[in-house]
Amino acid sequence: METESLNRKNSSRKSSIVNGNGDASAKLTNGDGDGGGDGGGEVTLKAKMSLLNGCTVIVGSIIGSGIFVSPTGVLKYTGSVNLALIVWVISGLFSMVGAYCYAELGTMITKSGADYAYIMETFGPFMAFIRLWIECMIVRPCSQAIVALTFSTYVLKPFFPECTPPEDSARLLAVCCILVLTLINCWDVKWATAVQDIFTYAKLLALFIIIATGVYQLSLGNTQYFTFENTDTKVTSIALSFYSGLFAYNGWNYLNFIIEELKDPVKNLPRAIAISCTLVTIVYVMANVSFYTILSPDEVLGSSAVAVTYAERAFGMLAWTIPVFVALSTFGAVNGILLTSSRLFYAGANNGQMPEILTMIQIQRFTPTPAVLAMALLSMLYLTVSDIFALINYVGFATWLSIGVAVLCLPWLRWAQPNLPRPIRVPMVFPIVYLIATIFVTVVPMYASPVETGYGILMILSSIPVYLVFIAWKNKPIWFQKAMGGLTQVLQKLMMVVRPKAASK
Repeated sequence: METESLNRKNSSRKSSIVNGNGDASAKLTNGDGDGGGDGGGEVTLKAKMSLLNGCTVIVGSIIGSGIFVSPTGVLKYTGSVNLALIVWVISGLFSMVGAYCYAELGTMITKSGADYAYIMETFGPFMAFIRLWIECMIVRPCSQAIVALTFSTYVLKPFFPECTPPEDSARLLAVCCILVLTLINCWDVKWATAVQDIFTYAKLLALFIIIATGVYQLSLGNTQYFTFENTDTKVTSIALSFYSGLFAYNGWNYLNFIIEELKDPVKNLPRAIAISCTLVTIVYVMANVSFYTILSPDEVLGSSAVAVTYAERAFGMLAWTIPVFVALSTFGAVNGILLTSSRLFYAGANNGQMPEILTMIQIQRFTPTPAVLAMALLSMLYLTVSDIFALINYVGFATWLSIGVAVLCLPWLRWAQPNLPRPIRVPMVFPIVYLIATIFVTVVPMYASPVETGYGILMILSSIPVYLVFIAWKNKPIWFQKAMGGLTQVLQKLMMVVRPKAASK
């Protein structure tokens, strides 16, 4: 097969690409013996992320626009403020239990891709591909498109105080947001994590301001809305309220997607999870308490932007600051989704379940540039669709179901492979409790919302023919293999990327 070389004039560095049936491997060395990776100068993802970076990735990914814009979902189904607060607390504890289970899986299976990698190791390629398909093709790009649109809407809001910003302008600004963050993530992991750090601090500052004013209102005795009046005790309503609460906490597992880039993951992964999930739970609950010190349940249910309504009542002339903080919050959330999702593409490609080009690393920047670009392009594609929120609702239950399947890997591997090294060993009661809660959260809404569930099932089933044609069918025509190999080489040259040695084995 053809052998290609990319020779650089600077003699201090050399790299080579060897392509055979689209396969590639690479090594990079320089004059002082250092290379792109740790030890031996291999082109690879580098462990640059500290414990603080890990915490900000989780916090920044969880806290997006939801807590500022629409905490009405929980109240809508619980009916009372006190039960809504209980749901917020339990949702946070539920997320922490799941994250703790992921800590054992993440330190036992130290591969990027998180639950995709765990399902691949435990249940094989077919189940892993279904998870990959749902996450890569629907959930992540849709989520990123929605958060980017929220960012652009709140940036434009001060210019259109009496009406909704123009849709086309919001979409174009959302595209600009995605493109800027794509450049940052392609350039350097440190840049991406720096963006995550800064905007995480900004959104926490906004929430702490809201919480501080709420504590002040509590000290004045404004507790008239904290009751169990109008509580809805129906099982389906309670399940749907947890569904809304858990959606707000979505993102607690994102650090596992980039575990290969985390320094000392055995120590830092569980610490980052514990610190981040505890912080987010406290912040979410206290922010909700603050809202209800001024706003009545009817006002919360009638507001499309609860934090803005609260600011108008609490801050007066300074109420304009909240849209700014929401924009900062969502900008950081878009970066968190892009940073972690591109690594999911990378992990899938390493297992032969995504195009091979997505496994490759930029030889100068040491970032998964093709995977970042793929995620950005898919997200911008979804910006052309008007009803993205419906897509997210349809597949939402499948997301939590697939996370439940990933947690199931823990007891399954305890039984099937008891001798695997486990730096962290979780008490078995945690995955059992999580799995029971997952069944409750997914099965009951299926009964309450059969139409949306039906669409979600159809989306899952659409992965089967794709798997059979592109993954399971091994004897593809020679012309097809040559065409794909040629396309891969062209893209390699355009982006100056090579496949890491570990991925080429």
